[in-house]
Amino acid sequence: MKLSATRVKALKDPGRYSDGDGLHLFINRKGRKSWVQRITIDGRRRDIGLGGYPKVSLAQARKRASDNREAVGNGMDPVAEKRRPSTPTFSEAARTVHEANKPRWRNGSHTRAWIQTLQRHAFPKIGSKPIDAISRTEVLAVLTPIWSSKPETARRVRQRMRTIFRWAMANELIEANPAGEAIDGALPSMPKVKAHLRALPYQEVGSAMKTVYASQTSPASKLCLKFLVLTAARSGEARGTTWAEIDIEDATWTIPGSRMKAGIDHRVPLSNQALDVLTYARQLEDGSGLCFPSPLRPGRMLSDMTLTNILRKAGLADRATVHGFRTSFKTWTMEQTDTPWAVGEAALAHQLGGSVEQAYARSDLFDRRRTLMQQWADYLAA
Repeated sequence: MKLSATRVKALKDPGRYSDGDGLHLFINRKGRKSWVQRITIDGRRRDIGLGGYPKVSLAQARKRASDNREAVGNGMDPVAEKRRPSTPTFSEAARTVHEANKPRWRNGSHTRAWIQTLQRHAFPKIGSKPIDAISRTEVLAVLTPIWSSKPETARRVRQRMRTIFRWAMANELIEANPAGEAIDGALPSMPKVKAHLRALPYQEVGSAMKTVYASQTSPASKLCLKFLVLTAARSGEARGTTWAEIDIEDATWTIPGSRMKAGIDHRVPLSNQALDVLTYARQLEDGSGLCFPSPLRPGRMLSDMTLTNILRKAGLADRATVHGFRTSFKTWTMEQTDTPWAVGEAALAHQLGGSVEQAYARSDLFDRRRTLMQQWADYLAA
């Protein structure tokens, strides 16, 4: 016998009262009333709470029960859906992915740029939308305005959007990636251009260092750049050098894996000239432990733009980048020495070959690199 609104209101005795089709009114010992639906899902009998009375009326309880029966008929599980967390917006998902990846990104500039490009180009259009409500058309609305005018930025925005949507797929929030291959036909093709960083010919590096030393820049930045060139190191590795990493007696700089691109400790043999740089750097000590501390921010390392600004002030920025000095060094090793390819790659802290080759070639060729780095320093001095 079906319930009526009048009877539901009048019932007082504890117990379960059926309305049919699995819907029941439950009254506990304290007289509180609530709606419960008994339904079979995947062969298992389940009880689903539909809310308390009178907040949920008889008509509303019947509607909710009907919706659940329809969902089960369509292969869905209302219990699982109810427990499922609310769907994040695109901006919320982006920040979640960003935070998850930050520990493995060692480059501070890349870490900041990753989210900033999305804030600039994607968030204004789709940032507030639930991630499961974003269509391919809306993704194209983000990419199309910059696809031809800012191709490199557009590539990065799309790659980051794809990463976020892949995260959503893995968490069963969406079924397909709206920034995936399906939109390729709507975007003009772009040539695959590999941009090589500007690098001075190795014959000019020595004189360029003299020009740098004559420029009006801080001693810390000049010494850091010279140390970087002499060791063929990356910018972040050189700027973050600490005295704890330096063994003067053994003429060795050991960079911990936490500061290396490959995540592996790297030993660098120091030439006589590199040791001279460190001798001068001792005068800059500020208690931070850094070999080349910032003169503007005591206790902090030089910023990532400091070395680039040196090249600008020396009039070299249009012909060289800081990273390009590694290219100058590698070209010199190939054209002016008999150094085996593997030794030159090891000097640049590049991983050699595939995983199998790396498993057998475990030597870091340190002694051979020591000879090579002294030859490089002597060449620059000459």
